[in-house]
Amino acid sequence: MPQLVLASGSPYRRTLLARLGIPFQSQPSGVAEAHVAAESAADRALRLAVEKARAVAAVHAHAVVIGSDQVASARDEVLDKPGDAARCRAQLRLLSGRTAHFYTACAVLGGAPAAQLHVDTTTVMFRTLSGAEIDRYVELEQPFDCAGGFKVEGLGVALFECIESQDPTALIGLPLIWLAAALRRAGYELP
Repeated sequence: MPQLVLASGSPYRRTLLARLGIPFQSQPSGVAEAHVAAESAADRALRLAVEKARAVAAVHAHAVVIGSDQVASARDEVLDKPGDAARCRAQLRLLSGRTAHFYTACAVLGGAPAAQLHVDTTTVMFRTLSGAEIDRYVELEQPFDCAGGFKVEGLGVALFECIESQDPTALIGLPLIWLAAALRRAGYELP
């Protein structure tokens, strides 16, 4: 089998991909996650997933490369990774009592077929959050590197009323149901 490379430095994506039991290496792509005017959140996620996979595939010409990106939006506003506590609290105040959409894109380049692309959409309904709840959550979990400012795999799940998804791993950052099928199509043996 060709070498498998995850075009990401994300510990969340590495942990998810490891669940499939296929040996892989991880390499950050170095792609800047820039906004493009008038680009939808789903289109941005897919563009960045492809750009990340292409950047790493240029260095690993004979490998199968996985690129992924997630873009969150609420009320037509894109929510980037907050980066710090103040922005995290601001994002959670915006999301309080509202619905947000998380677009998790995945690109598998190399192998046969040569390119496989997918965007998973997860809808998250947030419960109404008090300022004290937001402050406690941000202090406890410090989810500054997560789109939307929460970690669903941790305490962040307590912020929701419900989640609608085809793939529960997509909200963490890598849609494993689709990816497992894509890797099978590329020749990797999975159950």
